[in-house]
Amino acid sequence: QVQLVESGGGLVQPGGSLRLSCVASGSMFRIYIMGWYRQAPGKQRELVATISGGGSTNYADSVKGRFTISRDNAKNTVALQMHSLKPEDTAVYYCNARTAAPGYWGQGTQVTVSS
Repeated sequence: QVQLVESGGGLVQPGGSLRLSCVASGSMFRIYIMGWYRQAPGKQRELVATISGGGSTNYADSVKGRFTISRDNAKNTVALQMHSLKPEDTAVYYCNARTAAPGYWGQGTQVTVSS
């Protein structure tokens, strides 16, 4: 069992930046593929970015060049640095840990991009 706790969401103006963090419980953090997903109102949850235990990353096309996912295996944390935020990035962002689908989910943190 893995528990995930996200933080760092909030309200930001278009073009601004935010950094999301997720802390995972347990001692086997490195074996998990960590990911960030988001769900906007009325839409399905979608992949934002993933990172393997060795640091290999994958991004949705919509965030490439703007978002960066990173992890610290010693601290059981994964972060999502978001730059050049757009109104369409508004969503609840969820942290995910998996060795196989669906994995474990955090409670989510709201990101709102609005002027």
